[in-house]
Amino acid sequence: MSPLLIALQFLTRLPVRLAAMPTPVEVGRSLLCYPLVGLLIGGLLLLAHAGLGGTSALLQAALLLALWVGLSGALHLDGLADSADAWVGGLGDRERTLAIMQDPRSGPLAVVVLMLVLLLKFAALVTLLEAGQGGLLVLAPWLGRGLLPLLWLSTPYVRAGGLGQALAEHLPRRALPWVLALHGAAVLLLGWPALLALLVAAGLFLGLRRAMLRRLGGTTGDTAGALVELVECGVLVALALHLQP
Repeated sequence: MSPLLIALQFLTRLPVRLAAMPTPVEVGRSLLCYPLVGLLIGGLLLLAHAGLGGTSALLQAALLLALWVGLSGALHLDGLADSADAWVGGLGDRERTLAIMQDPRSGPLAVVVLMLVLLLKFAALVTLLEAGQGGLLVLAPWLGRGLLPLLWLSTPYVRAGGLGQALAEHLPRRALPWVLALHGAAVLLLGWPALLALLVAAGLFLGLRRAMLRRLGGTTGDTAGALVELVECGVLVALALHLQP
């Protein structure tokens, strides 16, 4: 079964149908295609940007952000919300933090964090569009999902069962570093802004991974989703700040 189709079905709401349930090994190999899925999402956003060429920057930014959330089915926003609630409500305790993450309800802090992240993304998108640099938005979903395989490769998975355990146990450790290096080199082809985005993404990855290790001893699916959202937001804001006079 195609690793790309498995990755698309999990990371997006695109109409992808699998002939059968993938095996754990196939699920692990799908990590090779996570950066490609991020690039695809970025490409779809660029197509929408081109189609909305005559639209005001404010309206276009709102429409692009809505499409962005829709393409992923708010998967990573859900992880961010659960992580925000758990990080504060866990009071520094590992088991309490993990237990709160499993609660499907969202507290006030989760709502505030989601609002702030979406607001920052919207404002950064407006800045990019007004500067005529809408093409740079492809970097955010590309880098955000490109760091997911690196997280699974470098960080223990701490919750037994489910898709996360299959990813952790069956990821292709030999091929994955080469795939990530290839995507990193391709990102740099976009020039200086891409280098800035890559450095910001790397810094956020290291800081968030350290926080996960200190609190949980590793990662969960929720913290992985939070990583994607915070890297996307950080990259967009950094690019927008770079374009300020």
